[in-house]
Amino acid sequence: MSVQKILYAAGVLAMSCTTSLAGSNFPLPGDTYIISRDSNRVFRGSHRIYNRMSDGLVEVEYCGRAYWVRYATIAWTQLEVEQNYAVRVEFNWGKGWRPICNHPEEQVTLKGLGITEDPRVIVQNDGASVKRVNRFAAIRESFRPESGDNAAASFHSK
Repeated sequence: MSVQKILYAAGVLAMSCTTSLAGSNFPLPGDTYIISRDSNRVFRGSHRIYNRMSDGLVEVEYCGRAYWVRYATIAWTQLEVEQNYAVRVEFNWGKGWRPICNHPEEQVTLKGLGITEDPRVIVQNDGASVKRVNRFAAIRESFRPESGDNAAASFHSK
């Protein structure tokens, strides 16, 4: 067995371990990931990115195409590059991985999204500690009278 095949098998095994630990299923054809590789192009880790919006995701653009990612994914990408690993957006086309966008770390940054927290904290907490808005609390708050507004006396208070 050639060294290249062994490295490929190790990468596939590592990919399955990483994705299963992250709570995802094994990548299916059509899945898109940001993948980190070392200088020998050996798989190091990955984060799934999505083609549609969902709770906890932020819309970004890589190579002119919209995706939705977790803040932790952006932070992880930055940390991988700081360790001199190559990251890129790759697509699983069923027969392997096809690169579709190089240098995602240059296109989307935490700073560009207004996040000033340390990326290690964001990865550890699985997201930025930005204030999340509860939709029902926002609706309730919109009906609360402003200071100085006196509600009309109720018929029941007479």
